[in-house]
Amino acid sequence: MAAKNYLLDMDGVLVRGGSPIPGAQEFIGRLEKAGAKFAVLTNNPMYTPRDLHHRLAAIGLHVPYDHLFTSAMATAQFLNSQRPGGAAYVIGETGLTTALHEIGYTLTDRSPDYVVLGETKDYSYERISRAVRLVAAGARFIATNPDPSGPSEKGIDPACGAMAALIEKATGVAPYFVGKPNPLMMRSALRFLGAHSEDTVMVGDRMDTDIVAGIESGVETILVLTGVTREEDIAKWPYRPTRVVPSVAQIDIV
Repeated sequence: MAAKNYLLDMDGVLVRGGSPIPGAQEFIGRLEKAGAKFAVLTNNPMYTPRDLHHRLAAIGLHVPYDHLFTSAMATAQFLNSQRPGGAAYVIGETGLTTALHEIGYTLTDRSPDYVVLGETKDYSYERISRAVRLVAAGARFIATNPDPSGPSEKGIDPACGAMAALIEKATGVAPYFVGKPNPLMMRSALRFLGAHSEDTVMVGDRMDTDIVAGIESGVETILVLTGVTREEDIAKWPYRPTRVVPSVAQIDIV
């Protein structure tokens, strides 16, 4: 019997801060040994899979680049399905611009079909203002992920969700978020794997993104307690994961 397919959140499941979670590399090894299809998912659209592979390898976590799936890739797939060969004004880093170029999109600030907001370390007032004007003029508003903030060495920094709220407040136009907890991200990842939901497991550390996205996508869910959600928090939610384990070190490949 073939092993199940696995969708794995990255932060809080395989990585915490700047270090791999104990047992994460061994878990990846067990997946590879079992011949399981797996993809590591991240709402962070800043890096291409090759760049992300390199960054993970530098901290001792070796994930093949073709097993990495980002919200930038899901966003590009979505836009390609909606308006092939379109044009977009993009605020983001190379992970997002590369994904859009690869599907044949033109990046422009002249009458784009979409304004696409991602993550960047340089949210300039000028670029945000231009995005506001383009959305107000009729460009469709897409954002890679709804995360309002992210960790940095100095504390928390505003992330895509916070900047999207700024543009929405200025224009009255709400964005369409592609990343988790949107089940679209999960379905895109399943297509990426060539897998079916009935044979797939989602492993995550957040009830409000990973687990709910897995449930709404019809996959089995495993909550690990190495990230955001604590065991005592689970009862607060109206849904439950299929299983709860201390970490990926305790997950047997089936």
